[in-house]
Amino acid sequence: MKLVPTAANPVPAGAVVGRIVARDGAPLRVARWPARTQSPRGTVAIFQGRAEFIEKYFETIEDLLARGFCVVAFDWRGQGGSERMLADPRKGHVGRFGLYARDVEAVAAQVLARDCPRPHAVLAHSMGAAIALDLARRGRLPAERIVALSPMIALAQVRRPRLAEAGATLFWLMGLGGSFVPGGGETSVSTKPFAGNLLTSDRLRYARNADAAAALKDGAIGDPTIGWARGAFALMRRLREPRAALEIRIPTLVLAAGADRLVSTPAVERFAARLKTGNAIVVPGARHELLTEVDAIRTPVMAAIDAFLPGGETAGEEQNGMTSSRAEQPAEVQTTPSD
Repeated sequence: MKLVPTAANPVPAGAVVGRIVARDGAPLRVARWPARTQSPRGTVAIFQGRAEFIEKYFETIEDLLARGFCVVAFDWRGQGGSERMLADPRKGHVGRFGLYARDVEAVAAQVLARDCPRPHAVLAHSMGAAIALDLARRGRLPAERIVALSPMIALAQVRRPRLAEAGATLFWLMGLGGSFVPGGGETSVSTKPFAGNLLTSDRLRYARNADAAAALKDGAIGDPTIGWARGAFALMRRLREPRAALEIRIPTLVLAAGADRLVSTPAVERFAARLKTGNAIVVPGARHELLTEVDAIRTPVMAAIDAFLPGGETAGEEQNGMTSSRAEQPAEVQTTPSD
């Protein structure tokens, strides 16, 4: 269990890297960076998206350390440096999405509770944001605040999600859960050509992440399996239920990408509008990965995050041209994870 640097993507200084084991025996790669100040603002735990890895967040980790936070990052089971569910390490697979809750439980008990100053906040992207929001609605997220970046509420290119879920379930019942989704393969999305990519308009950051993925080798997984897709559609359906957002009592900042062609921004806006304790900001012109976008987008995004996290001012009605909705006062939150 180690971190893999490249020339353009060095490991932030002070990393404590190791392995933790979830209660079902799944080993997970985790890294912790102690705060660089004597009076930390708290801890930020990064929940990465599908097919991502710790190394992809080095720049953001440096930013958070500079702001006085302790930082924790880990790889979900099935990707990065964590355990694989199948013999082919390039398949993005998980048997059921409920297993991700065990990853969060392990990080909370073995890292956050032992070594990290409070308050605890979660900075979550895409799939990681959907997992965080689902855990929060059930009172099982070990955090006092959530920043949800491009949360996976619905897929932009899937017009009939219930039919897609039914198809994935049928293939799963046929014993094909471990097969790639139709048209899928082992190539990491991070190493595909920049032209036409749906992730970012920043060519340099895209190239940096491509080099990091190449250096990580099998740690940078390819496309998802039927089993993963089945679980993802079920999770998104739960989050689109009318009461899902209403059940979240943790103060939440939702940041949606205005030019997202992976996640449906209108679906994210509808979800965020129902939050009782949240702000929703749409970032015009941004593609899916807000934290790897060009500086003109990423800088105000980081400013909004900085303002919302503990020790900052609550995100206001406008952030450098980004549109925001009103937030209500936060309610008391439950932070004890369980299964």
